[in-house]
Amino acid sequence: MRVRRGGLVANDRSVELNVIGNNEKRLNGLEQLRKLMADGTRPPMGTTLGFTLVEIEDGLAVFEGDPDRSVYNPIGSVHGGYAATLLDSACGCAVHSRLTADQGYTTLELKVAYHRPLRDSSGPVRAEGRILSIGRRAAFAEATLKDADGRLCASATSTLLVFDLPAKPARS
Repeated sequence: MRVRRGGLVANDRSVELNVIGNNEKRLNGLEQLRKLMADGTRPPMGTTLGFTLVEIEDGLAVFEGDPDRSVYNPIGSVHGGYAATLLDSACGCAVHSRLTADQGYTTLELKVAYHRPLRDSSGPVRAEGRILSIGRRAAFAEATLKDADGRLCASATSTLLVFDLPAKPARS
């Protein structure tokens, strides 16, 4: 393991973090995400980019991050991918909170609008994602990203594919 931004980053020798694929206790999506928070577990991407899931409810996910110069682009502001990642995570986890133990999801489309630049002085920033609608095969979500002063910095809409997980073979 190597340390970056105050936490552990997984490498190829680490245990795979996959709350959907490694769900022996058959937790639903909301239970999976609450367990991650209770255990203090954060996916390696969150550690690398410096953001954390701070609130999860049915159909709502909130992430907070503190952008620094390690996520700057060549034009002197936080790279748009940082905001897009927070917004995608908020939309995705809002949908994840409504999944059964037998379902998974993936983002099909993410549309991001950038309203104001992020800088290392913008944080902490807060991304709030909400489900607009969810059906058997598709979900639609939206998210906003606000700076420490509550100003809207970016927003997104997302289309997500909801799918049934393959049945695991019975253990003998």
